[in-house]
Amino acid sequence: MTHQVEFPKLGLSFTVNETAFSIGSFEVKWYGIIIAVGFLLALIYAARSSKKMNIDFDKLFDAVIVGLIGSVICARLFYVVFYPGDKYWKNPLEILNIHSGGLAIYGGIIGALVFGGIVAKIRKLNVPAVLDLASLGFLIGQGIGRWGNFVNQEAFGTATDLPWGMYSDNTALEVVGNVHPCFLYESILCLLGFVLLHFFTRKYRRYDGQTFLLYIVWYGVCRYFIEGLRTDSLLMHSADFRISQVLAALSAAVAVILLIVFRRRTSLSGCGSRKVMEAVGLVQPEPAEEDDGVSTIFGDLPPEEEQAEQEQEEEESAGKREENPGSDNGGVEKEKEETE
Repeated sequence: MTHQVEFPKLGLSFTVNETAFSIGSFEVKWYGIIIAVGFLLALIYAARSSKKMNIDFDKLFDAVIVGLIGSVICARLFYVVFYPGDKYWKNPLEILNIHSGGLAIYGGIIGALVFGGIVAKIRKLNVPAVLDLASLGFLIGQGIGRWGNFVNQEAFGTATDLPWGMYSDNTALEVVGNVHPCFLYESILCLLGFVLLHFFTRKYRRYDGQTFLLYIVWYGVCRYFIEGLRTDSLLMHSADFRISQVLAALSAAVAVILLIVFRRRTSLSGCGSRKVMEAVGLVQPEPAEEDDGVSTIFGDLPPEEEQAEQEQEEEESAGKREENPGSDNGGVEKEKEETE
């Protein structure tokens, strides 16, 4: 399917096709390709960062693969359980039709954490440190993956008069006028969160698991507000609650409480605050500058410099006597006359 997408106030117009290419009757969708690119970039980042985090990447890779499988299963089940209507109850085999879409990001995150975390524990990895690294990978994958929603023209918001309002054939079916490009909001915020948490992890992290908790807060707050704009949110069957918005608020609140509880913790197994790394023996303390007790501000000089200065003064004094040879005698005779 092809969509004509416009950002009228910016003067931008795009034609996007959901299908990248076909092999016979089988269509390869851009959505899947974009998700795969996001996953691969996250995996490359994890591979390059695992050494600094003191994590065995061979063991981590096992957790990543199992976590990926678990994330797809749980993302689909989450969507099916909260999907409005009885579509999947009447035709259970339709649950397997992932190719037609229907994955919930929060279900994917939960599945990746549970299944990947179990394998990390079995492989005797430091689970909190793995969660720190995984959260950075999530931000990469989410930031890039949201562009799959742009291609499919889904995950958009309510009407807006903002300059970056978006319009397409799909948005027109739901909303009159331009809409919030929610996919763009989440993509930008996830990539910004990745940059901030990357530098925090390398320079300021004080304990394993801290980056993960900050990720939960960052993404929870961002998702709470973005979800409030969307028109396709999954709702509780018994109440008019947006599932993802409720989960975002609860998870962020719990993470804030844990950050407060653990605020004095200092236990690293990899990169982070240098002070903590020195304390736990990950790096050698920086040598302190030796103080020789000499202060040139108050005129104290090292012995060799002091001797050189004295010799210079004696040379200058001898030079003056040579220029005025009678000055010393004249001074003595004058003093003698005054005494007489």
